[in-house]
Amino acid sequence: MATDCEAWLNANPVEAGDLSDSFPSGDEDNTFTGNVNNEINGNWISAPTGSIHEARLKAKVKRRLRKNSSRDSGRGDSLSDNGDVVRSVVPPTSPKGKLLNRRSRMGKGRGLPKKGGAGGKGVWGSPGEVYDEDEVDVKDPNYDAEQENCVYETVVLPLDGETFEKTVTPIVQEYFEHGDANEVAELLAELNLGSMRGDVPMLAVSLALEAKASHRELTSRLLSELCGRVLTAADVEASFHKLLKELPDLVLDAPGAPQMLGQFIARAVADNILPKSFIDGYKGRVDSEYARSALDRAAVLLRMSRWTGLRFDSLWGSGGGQRPVNQLIKEVNLLLKEFLLSGDTVEAERCLRELEVPHFHHEFVYEAVIMVLESKGDRTLQMILQLLKSLCASTVITVDQLRRGFERVYLDMADLSIDVPCAYSLLEQFVEQSFNAGVIDKKLRDLCPCRGRKRFISEGDGGRLKLSSY
Repeated sequence: MATDCEAWLNANPVEAGDLSDSFPSGDEDNTFTGNVNNEINGNWISAPTGSIHEARLKAKVKRRLRKNSSRDSGRGDSLSDNGDVVRSVVPPTSPKGKLLNRRSRMGKGRGLPKKGGAGGKGVWGSPGEVYDEDEVDVKDPNYDAEQENCVYETVVLPLDGETFEKTVTPIVQEYFEHGDANEVAELLAELNLGSMRGDVPMLAVSLALEAKASHRELTSRLLSELCGRVLTAADVEASFHKLLKELPDLVLDAPGAPQMLGQFIARAVADNILPKSFIDGYKGRVDSEYARSALDRAAVLLRMSRWTGLRFDSLWGSGGGQRPVNQLIKEVNLLLKEFLLSGDTVEAERCLRELEVPHFHHEFVYEAVIMVLESKGDRTLQMILQLLKSLCASTVITVDQLRRGFERVYLDMADLSIDVPCAYSLLEQFVEQSFNAGVIDKKLRDLCPCRGRKRFISEGDGGRLKLSSY
């Protein structure tokens, strides 16, 4: 170290002014000089002036070298043989730069990421790499030759009696809402019905006996769709045999079960899912009165189809929104006319429910009000008012449907007044009485239109105004 300091001092002579920079004040020089004069290497001696100056120079060089080494770490400063300081051109490095630099520190490789970016923890391989199937090692102690060619499949357990009813009943009830037989066939195909396959028609018919006529029509279509896909003709025949045996129990919940089951049998024979010899096979072997009534009903319907051309596709009728609008309007008018003749409110309510068109009840209200305007009589007005009040009280007609029916009448008053000149006055009278009876509210009453202006009748009438009640 001393040799390096002397070489550097010879190359870079230090002036006295430079030495003064290393100390902030003169006190430090005095202290340093006093210390050197008094003590060198722990011995109190009186040293000469030249040695003191040399020691101060060496201390100055050490401080400069230490300062440069910490500031320019990594630059590689060194002294040449002549004593000159040689500075390398290596750029300064930092921990951040070392982290970003992916080149090998050993000076090997091309600086590319390891394994092409597919290496490291949690990496599944390079993008697009496809792994081959693992080959079975014959020498593996867990190797079993019998399991090498095994085919694994999902096993669905067959349904028992209780599980069958809980599983299939919601499917049939949902079918009554959407009417999609293909969906029912797909759901039943996914189940392992097993020995309960023949009970599907029996369950569907039993539910339809307690449902509406439109649901019974859907059930007949469902049996026709399932036969050949999920069911066989033998399954359908076995189901109807069971239904005939259980008729005494079915009558308790549905009194008309014998007649309805006879219609199901006739429809099944017409759809070719029951053999024609099904009814003939029971001749002389029927002990139950209910079974005999069902078979007689089926035989009569089949005979009528041969003689009179009865169509079995309309045996149950098309209920609900499946019927065309014109047919619904005709049935509504017929219902109102029968009510005006009989005056039976209960029968009119039952017929309106059997139409199964709650979304179309505004047409019923509209036609009822039109009949009041066209009749021009107080009897029709009172009967229609009583009918509407009864239907609203029993919630057969909702408030929304009632409002829509009256609003349709209000909009058509301009055309109705052409055929019925006193339509405005009759409508105001009917609306006022409906409000007093609690059928409509005040808001709907205030919407009732009236004649907008008075008109002169003709010349020669003395200038009299035409009254609205003419």
